[in-house]
Amino acid sequence: MTSAISSALEAVRLRLAAAEAAAGRAPGSVRLLAVSKTFPCDAIREAYAAGQRAFGENYVQELQAKGAELAGLDIQWHFIGPLQSNKTRPVAELAHWVHSVERLKIAERLSDQRPAALPPLNVCLQVNVSGEASKSGCAPEEAVELAQAITALPRLRLRGLMCIPEPTADPARLAGQLALLRQLRDQLVAQGLELDTLSMGMSSDLDLAVREGSTLVRVGTAIFGSRPYPA
Repeated sequence: MTSAISSALEAVRLRLAAAEAAAGRAPGSVRLLAVSKTFPCDAIREAYAAGQRAFGENYVQELQAKGAELAGLDIQWHFIGPLQSNKTRPVAELAHWVHSVERLKIAERLSDQRPAALPPLNVCLQVNVSGEASKSGCAPEEAVELAQAITALPRLRLRGLMCIPEPTADPARLAGQLALLRQLRDQLVAQGLELDTLSMGMSSDLDLAVREGSTLVRVGTAIFGSRPYPA
């Protein structure tokens, strides 16, 4: 019997493949991260049974609880939410990826607290491409210096950049913000950094993000449905 989540996951995969084709991108060049924040472990198990392995979480306690309950599954955990300096240790110990590094202090703590028995922690530098005061991320003009500093940390591997653009109905405005992240990535690569990841695009805008060069889209609602946020 096909579950609702597996059906939704297949629809997202087809949409992603169509977006790759429309953008002239190679099949499979954009990875899918299932954003499972606020959804129960049973939902993750359903997606896992349908072949999904990479899951994104926003909250440290939720990552810890799910990591413990699903420890028997070969899940790749991505932490994608804002990270306070006093909560870095469990993320450094549990996550395979952190997309939301925006300050050198956070990166230094993650590096210091990454267990020596584990491979270096994959990280992305989050950039505030919209300039909104409410958004996390470093300013675009700070990204180059910060990225270079992160690459020097021994227990981290800087993989690329991440952004959360402003919610807008103007596709040209949105495309401009996504293009800014790609241009920053290209600038860093030209300076010798080995970056392979642009973490951008969600349920509402993944097609445009793929066109603008995304290599990893973070999709939650289109897979799991509306989020059950507490009142």
